[in-house]
Amino acid sequence: MLMRALGLMSGTSLDGVDVAMIETDGRRVTALGPTGYRPYTPHERAVLRHALTEAVNLHQRDQRPGVIGEAERMVTVAHAEAVAAYTTQHGISPLDIDIVGFHGQTVLHRPAERLTIQIGDGAALARTIHIPVMHDFRAADVAAGGQGAPFVPVYHRALAESLGRGGPIAVVNIGGVSNITYIDGEDVLIACDTGPGNALLDDFMLKSISQPFDNEGRTAAQGVADDAWIASALQHPFFKAPPPKSLDRNDFAALKLGNVSVADGAATLTGLTVAAIASIVPHLPKPPESWIIVGGGARNLTMMRMLRRRLEPASVESAEGLGWSGDAIEAQAFGFLAVRSLQRLPLSYPATTGVPRPMSGGVIANP
Repeated sequence: MLMRALGLMSGTSLDGVDVAMIETDGRRVTALGPTGYRPYTPHERAVLRHALTEAVNLHQRDQRPGVIGEAERMVTVAHAEAVAAYTTQHGISPLDIDIVGFHGQTVLHRPAERLTIQIGDGAALARTIHIPVMHDFRAADVAAGGQGAPFVPVYHRALAESLGRGGPIAVVNIGGVSNITYIDGEDVLIACDTGPGNALLDDFMLKSISQPFDNEGRTAAQGVADDAWIASALQHPFFKAPPPKSLDRNDFAALKLGNVSVADGAATLTGLTVAAIASIVPHLPKPPESWIIVGGGARNLTMMRMLRRRLEPASVESAEGLGWSGDAIEAQAFGFLAVRSLQRLPLSYPATTGVPRPMSGGVIANP
């Protein structure tokens, strides 16, 4: 049964809320609708960063003390505003949307403790926008012993099948954390986080020159990466572990660059993201023949140049070059996952999150 789903995503980069429409039966993608974006204000980003700092003290999924409760209310309102602006702009009635997929904002991810926390009140959102909301996608996977991430691979596979390419394909999402989906035909689907994405670089740019990110990689392009520092960082046990594996945004926050120029620091952290992505290749059945980059990293021209050098002779291209909406793919994915959840189809698999068996998930909230 074909359904129209609206996907909402607020990622680890803390930039804002992505909105995307998708038509799907939960297996195939039959149509993609317009996309939208509601940026977080500087104040909202500051609240979220504070919430991330405080969330390290949480031990239960339903705890919302202090600023974390404030952040949850703020995230819920921001998503409601994003939906209202989107439907108004595109002349879409809530009655035309079957389901909303609401990921929420991850503030803590510790799968080893069977704990993952995404803030955002799905029930309050459903009441506000007058559309059923599917939320809390990751909890069932983590409770069953899975990593709870990445969750987009089943959508990546649906997109990749439309390309008609031979050979292994890797889809890499570079947000705050980087993750990979490895696809080789219909039967091989492997996924995991690969390491830091933009989080360390964004935090460095904000602290150094009060810029939220390195626009197009221009700062890194003027610097020189410290290869010895990158090699040392790659000694972290995470990079030697095979898939599936996942990270919290702040798992590598303790890495310190020392006294470096802004340009050299940006080049080094960009180089770390690239080296971390490349480090997954020995853990895959075969080296990918093509790499498709989605997320904010695809707009970082310096990062893309580094990836092409590091991964040759394989091709490296941005999702936009294929006609995909790179910035909206995760939002589209959670619309896709919402429909799969309604039909109790698997969202995660042993080779994507390490869950013992294919798992569905999600919690429905009606208006």
